[in-house]
Amino acid sequence: MTDNVLEKLQTRFDPQAAQGMDDVFQFNFNDKGNYYLVVKDGNLDIQEGEHEDPSVTLTMSSDTLKGVMSGELSGMSAFMSGQLKATGNIMLATRLNSLFPSR
Repeated sequence: MTDNVLEKLQTRFDPQAAQGMDDVFQFNFNDKGNYYLVVKDGNLDIQEGEHEDPSVTLTMSSDTLKGVMSGELSGMSAFMSGQLKATGNIMLATRLNSLFPSR
């Protein structure tokens, strides 16, 4: 199930929005394991596991990620309600919607 969400992220990725970026988004799913996204100069690489030095770490359920990425749930409300926890450069998390726009 998480793989489908991550595959959708790959197809929705906007290389233009990622120009000049060099960041790692760590996703720790409390129901599916850990993955990280390396966004560098317009490219996206998705890996399973934990990165040793992520820019931002987001902890949530895979359903929360699906809701945020589909637009059914705002990332801010997920954060405020405790469904989403973020550490590191939290402002980077606000760029996820521009990096992975709804099509």
